[in-house]
Amino acid sequence: MEILKKNWRYIPAVWIAFVFVQSLFFKFSGSNETQHIFGTLGEWMGFEPFADYGAYVVGTVELIASILLFTRVWAWGAVVAVGVMAGAIFFHLFTPLGIEMPRFDEAGNQVGSDGGELFVMACLTGICALVLVAYDWLSPASQIRSVLQRAPAAE
Repeated sequence: MEILKKNWRYIPAVWIAFVFVQSLFFKFSGSNETQHIFGTLGEWMGFEPFADYGAYVVGTVELIASILLFTRVWAWGAVVAVGVMAGAIFFHLFTPLGIEMPRFDEAGNQVGSDGGELFVMACLTGICALVLVAYDWLSPASQIRSVLQRAPAAE
């Protein structure tokens, strides 16, 4: 029980890394789901390069966050994960993307929806990342607070 008490932060970290890493296949392979998501967002923003390259950028950031979560600077991996998931949740709620994503068959035909599964995964992942950030913030040796306290004050 002492091991769990001392290392509980790995449970949300593993969840975040699992979600991020398993999504890399879709983001880096140009799957129909990825084309739909980033194409919709690129069109909504009026920034077509986002449709073509957004998945690669987001996937790379998710991979970096996943790695950081298991290093001595794990709190910064959690901060990055919060940012990525805040963006995902925002885009689901406030753009034409919506909460339910279409599902596609191997031929690229839409065959239904995911019932909001991707949105729920984003919310759970965001909560896990927020828990890790709060845990670091409240710890006496907080990485995040130590950096923010050293930052020069705005004039």
